[in-house]
Amino acid sequence: MSKTLVAYFSASGVTKRAAENLAAVAETDLYEIRPAVPYTSADLNWMDKSSRSTIESKDRSSRPELADKDADIAAYDRIFVGFPIWWYTAPAIIKTFLESYDFSGKTIILFATSGGSGLGKTAKDLEECCPGAVIREGKLLNGNPSRDALKEWAAQMV
Repeated sequence: MSKTLVAYFSASGVTKRAAENLAAVAETDLYEIRPAVPYTSADLNWMDKSSRSTIESKDRSSRPELADKDADIAAYDRIFVGFPIWWYTAPAIIKTFLESYDFSGKTIILFATSGGSGLGKTAKDLEECCPGAVIREGKLLNGNPSRDALKEWAAQMV
């Protein structure tokens, strides 16, 4: 029997709520991807060209350090990976997470929250970070999707 994990990064709590709701309706385990140095509100000011999130988003080699590497990825066949969209793609810490584990033979299903853009080319951007995995572009989980809608979507993805 396959096992599924919902792993997420949330800077402001929006993606955390979406991930918790998804994990609850899909009856999966939940794992928070945390940076070693938490983001402050100043770090998240996308209008400031010198803010941490802006600098990391513009530097394709940026890999913020993780607070831990405790996810038991080997125990799962499918991993929903959630994050806020920053500059039309996943934050750099998602690349750090994907490069920190062996995802070979696993299916990764993306989901995101965003204030204005879609997933864009996020799946393509992340492919090189997890060789041997299948990345499936998921959807935006903005607002407060109903439990039924989340359950139906999760069932379609696995």
